[in-house]
Amino acid sequence: MKGDKEIIRALNKVLGQSLIAINQYFLHARIARHWGLESLNESFYKQSIAEMKWSDDLIARILLLGGLPNLQDYGKMFIAEDVPEMIDCNLRLEKQKFSIITDAITLCETQQDYVSRQLLVTLKEGNEEYQDWLETQEDLMKDVGIENYIQSQMNDD
Repeated sequence: MKGDKEIIRALNKVLGQSLIAINQYFLHARIARHWGLESLNESFYKQSIAEMKWSDDLIARILLLGGLPNLQDYGKMFIAEDVPEMIDCNLRLEKQKFSIITDAITLCETQQDYVSRQLLVTLKEGNEEYQDWLETQEDLMKDVGIENYIQSQMNDD
């Protein structure tokens, strides 16, 4: 199948954001685990795996359209040095991804590629869900204080 070059480019741009997210969330997970924040580690790790699955779907779609998935064009990761910054960095990336995914969805609608559009809508929904979770964590930190929030993220062992 020969796909539209603009759509392939847009899918590759979304793929690039997802690849950044895999690495950023995985690193934040392992930093959190190192600090003994098992709950936060688990949440970041699960999101990293979700991004990996979405990247796999994007790669399959790009290949189906006759394109070449770009796994080399990484953008900047936002790496944190403390818990509030981890949440903030991940939220910044999710907002950046949201904009890129939304633009790609619009392009797919214009080009009438509804299969790619549906894939992107699924990614957008996952993006919105994770963004909501991150915003909830920010609210919790404000409401209970950073020390209590961090304590709540530790393992009970």
